[in-house]
Amino acid sequence: VQLQASGGGLVQAGGSLRLSCAASGSISINQLTMAWFRQAPGKEREFVACSTWSRGNIYYADSVKGRFSISRDDAKNTVYLQMDSMKPEDTAVYYCAARPDPGLARLSSSYNYWGQGTQVTVSS
Repeated sequence: VQLQASGGGLVQAGGSLRLSCAASGSISINQLTMAWFRQAPGKEREFVACSTWSRGNIYYADSVKGRFSISRDDAKNTVYLQMDSMKPEDTAVYYCAARPDPGLARLSSSYNYWGQGTQVTVSS
């Protein structure tokens, strides 16, 4: 599975961005748990959001709950991260990730496939 993330950029605090992650390869995303992670300079990669494929459950990190929304379009084999009410502390490189296992996983080591990352910068 290959993942291609896009949609990053520069936005002012309070603004919005939508990230996309297009998947290609032998497995479609309707058989993959899809997630977004982010990594700020000097910090470890952290979990942002996850959408499981077996029951369609969605989970968010507390830091983004109520502001970010993960969704998937199985027909386009693409997962999205809508980011609203953005804050300077959301500045990071955002990565999409995927795994065949159906359950929630917040650890980056639990994911088998990774996109290349897209930079998001929120100015104050």
